[in-house]
Amino acid sequence: MATIMAEAETRQRLLRTVKKEVKQIMEEAVTRKFVHEDSSHIVSFCAAVEACVLHGLKRRAAGFLRSNKIAALFMKVGKSFVPAEDLCRKAQELEQVMETKRSQSMQSQDGLRKMPRLPSLSPQGVKNLWIRTALFEKVLDKIVLYLVENSSKYYEKEAVLMDNVDGPILASLLVGPCALEYSKMKTADHFWTDPSADELVQRHRIHGGHCRQDSPTKRPALCIQKRHSSSSMDERPSPSPSAREYVESLHQNSRVTLLFGKNNVLVQPRDDMEAIPGYLSMHQNADLMTLKWTPNQLMNGSVGDLDYECSVYWDYAMTIPLGEIVYLHCHQQVDSGGTVVLVSQDGIQRPPLRFPRGGHLLQFLSCLENGLLPHGQLDPPLWSQRGKGKVFPKLRNRVPQGSGSSDSVSDKEEDEATDYVFRILFPNSHSEFVTVTHAPHLTSSLSVPLSGPSPFKTGILVVPKRSCSCPEDPPTLTGSSLTPPDLDQGATMWHPTLRKSSCSSCSHGSFSDGATPKGCNHERAPLKMLCDNMKNQIISRAFYGWLAYCRHLSTVRTHLSALVNHTIVAPDVPCDAYKGLTTDVWQTFLQDCTAYEEKDLLRLVYYGGVEASLRKEVWPFLLGHYQFGMSEAERKEVDEQVRVCYQQTMSEWLGCEEIVRQREKEQHAAAIAKCSSAASMDSPSQKMMSHHNSSVSNESQSSQSSDRQSLARLQSDSSSSTQQELLDLYTLNLHRIEKDVQRCDRNYWYFTPANLEKLRNIMCSYIWRHLDIGYVQGMCDLLAPLLVILDDEAMAFSCFTELMKRMNQNFPHGGAMDTHFANMRSLIQILDSEMFELMHQNGDYTHFYFCYRWFLLDFKRELVYDDVFAVWETIWAAKYASSSHFVLFIALALVEIYRDIILENNMDFTEIIKFFNEMAEHHNTKQILTMARDLVCKVQILIENK
Repeated sequence: MATIMAEAETRQRLLRTVKKEVKQIMEEAVTRKFVHEDSSHIVSFCAAVEACVLHGLKRRAAGFLRSNKIAALFMKVGKSFVPAEDLCRKAQELEQVMETKRSQSMQSQDGLRKMPRLPSLSPQGVKNLWIRTALFEKVLDKIVLYLVENSSKYYEKEAVLMDNVDGPILASLLVGPCALEYSKMKTADHFWTDPSADELVQRHRIHGGHCRQDSPTKRPALCIQKRHSSSSMDERPSPSPSAREYVESLHQNSRVTLLFGKNNVLVQPRDDMEAIPGYLSMHQNADLMTLKWTPNQLMNGSVGDLDYECSVYWDYAMTIPLGEIVYLHCHQQVDSGGTVVLVSQDGIQRPPLRFPRGGHLLQFLSCLENGLLPHGQLDPPLWSQRGKGKVFPKLRNRVPQGSGSSDSVSDKEEDEATDYVFRILFPNSHSEFVTVTHAPHLTSSLSVPLSGPSPFKTGILVVPKRSCSCPEDPPTLTGSSLTPPDLDQGATMWHPTLRKSSCSSCSHGSFSDGATPKGCNHERAPLKMLCDNMKNQIISRAFYGWLAYCRHLSTVRTHLSALVNHTIVAPDVPCDAYKGLTTDVWQTFLQDCTAYEEKDLLRLVYYGGVEASLRKEVWPFLLGHYQFGMSEAERKEVDEQVRVCYQQTMSEWLGCEEIVRQREKEQHAAAIAKCSSAASMDSPSQKMMSHHNSSVSNESQSSQSSDRQSLARLQSDSSSSTQQELLDLYTLNLHRIEKDVQRCDRNYWYFTPANLEKLRNIMCSYIWRHLDIGYVQGMCDLLAPLLVILDDEAMAFSCFTELMKRMNQNFPHGGAMDTHFANMRSLIQILDSEMFELMHQNGDYTHFYFCYRWFLLDFKRELVYDDVFAVWETIWAAKYASSSHFVLFIALALVEIYRDIILENNMDFTEIIKFFNEMAEHHNTKQILTMARDLVCKVQILIENK
């Protein structure tokens, strides 16, 4: 008997695995409108199906000397089944391709280049090749059905496919996946959204060294790049299986916008190397811009080649965040397309980017300028010229002082080579200061903050070499190495227009030796006035910022004050509460109720939970079935009252259920009689059927009077219409309860048929006393853990009634769910503005509908049973210890624990629902509860302003 039960359990386990994988594939097909052949769900599905097909397979069917049992089985089937024969031919061709590529990989690289390229197979395609091929060819369900129909020929008696029930179920499960279309294309977002929740968590653990970002505009990528400390190439793609993802990320997709792309841009990675051509691309994600350069050897490589993944060219590829770049040195040569040198904030120069001829340098700058808007800009900006579009800014000539004329635009030919230095500015950044600008033809400049008003156009104060200055002026800084050493006043320079001095001695005087008159303050006065104005503005802005913050904090305190208790309960006063409610403490309390106060016991439960052996005794106190000050005699009295009430309630609804069953029999008999009367009564069998129907009808009529008497006793004071409404209402609820009870946690060890009957009795008793509310799907989920712990119908009924006083408002007939969503919105907006901004940007799912199941069932379906017990008792104790809305902080903790994964993958509403559905029953409950308690304390401190 034990062996039979073990075999049955094995079959059910295999079948459950296939059901789970089929569900994952169908969900992916619905949410993403396609399924990629390299999807991780396909790999898991094929492995599950192969395990079922090989279960109980006869040795002669698998082949005595064959290592690939699936191939041997399908080849045997192919001798008598045409679809299997076609499949065998295609699978053998793919195996031949794999064998050829394996032999090629052993040859030298030169030999590889001479041989023709064969179709490449992904690493996932190697696994379960025959099952995968049958799935993509849409014959897997037909082959499995053939094996089920001829199972005695291929399988032992304990096999899944030999079972009269499980075998056909397995074949029918495969119909859906075989009807789907599978994509071979490298789609825009496949390699970003395809990983399962478990894989995303594993990736985050491996590459989880990211710091918490201060701004949502600087979200880290999904660890596709590996950071290096090289002075020339700070970020390079890792030579790993993510190489394919990196190359595909260079193209336009739904997540990243391609602003600029140009091939054959030359870069010299090292001094001892020649310049090599590559693909330069500029990408924008939200407000983050990235510049990438990839050698042509990687762009033209095959993903399936082993040497491609380990190519040395990966060390030369560059990924440069433009947020770290301050200056762009542009050098134009007449015989080439120009060169750009990028200089970062730390002064490190990137390798020069040499553009081919054809105006690509100007196009690159134009795309960069458009991408920076509206948050940033180039300084100086590009000019717009009618008929030509964007052009380089014109240079101004400094005319000698004696000429009496102002600056004039240079008349240089347009094709003359000119060097420029562009600066990337972000005016909205409070920490942005203008550093010394080193540009060709710029003699000297001063560093001036941009936060205040300036009379200058570009925010750079340019002091001519022979201008008037005073001893107290800041020292003049000379140009960089790019500036020619000797320039006269007639040299061309880019500078803003300076205001003329009112001092006659400074305006009209000429100092050929460069000396300045002592005591002249006319040039110093505007600078001092500018600094004073900026100082006043900084102080003013700081004050108004502080005032706005205080007002905002006052609003936050007012809005959040109702979500938490104002008294902070410490875990270590008077003793360490993290040990929880132990047996010693509980026994001491039962012997002497004055030994511990109620708040002390609740503090222990809130911080440390209840010992598993004590839950049956403690939970009735936490739920309100008992009061903490009751004696043992008083508790027994309460139990007796509850038991009497429960038995009375059961007798009432059982009488009504009997009438409902009788009515259903009558309706069934009437339907059969109606069908029989429509047919002729010639044959003896039909006459016998008619006689049987009449006898059933007579039997129903004979018992009808007694049933009506029972109904009259239940509703003696009601009219016939009220009785009918009562029966109809209870019938509707009874059918809903029976469906949900049969589906409630069937895989949990406690719910045997006898205990499922207890669950049904308790639920029917509760609904009978609350027919105005009725049964709603999910109530069984709330009752099940109570019955598991208490294991007593009357006690579970009473505790469930107490629990539903709070949970009832979460169901559709209550209004608590909208309040939960609004409070979650406020909490996350205040405590994690970056996450709130992401939710708002990606389809605006700040409605928090993905939390609906969490609040409806108190996270019952998100956790395993042992974790549900710990979370529930913490919620019940938190009402008195920290917050009656503790479920909000558990939900917020769930989001915060996975916040980096959500931000890294830029999840939208569909993806976050899929992520949390896959993570169900895989959460770290201790970590969640710890973070939830910390969040409560954080809000309490914020309100108290400590």
